[in-house]
Amino acid sequence: MVSMTTQQMKVRTKQFSLRVLKLCAALPRSEEVRVIRRQLLRSGTSVGANYRAVCRARSDKDFLSKLGVVIEETDETLFWLELLVEGDIMPSTKLSSLTQEANELLAIFGATQRTIKARLSRKKSTTPKPANK
Repeated sequence: MVSMTTQQMKVRTKQFSLRVLKLCAALPRSEEVRVIRRQLLRSGTSVGANYRAVCRARSDKDFLSKLGVVIEETDETLFWLELLVEGDIMPSTKLSSLTQEANELLAIFGATQRTIKARLSRKKSTTPKPANK
């Protein structure tokens, strides 16, 4: 697997957000779709914005916290994409590429989260405990 740089991930997550914007603009105009559009627009565009916040984390714990938000927003975006297909609003063929990208991003973020958690766990187990007075 090829490792992506932080800058490449910033571009990739921004492109994902832009694709969500375009999809939302192309959705049919109805009351039920209006609700989904608003939610999809919010979660899908926040993936790129919140990834930038991850890049500014001050510690591993801060990084994990911010990354958790990105994971939640990416997963929520997947939910809304699934709802569009399963609700017969959009054909799966039109959403398959965006859904695939969301799944790939989720896998990358999940792997990153596991790596940082393992590093924190190793730090915790090797840190000497303070002596009691």
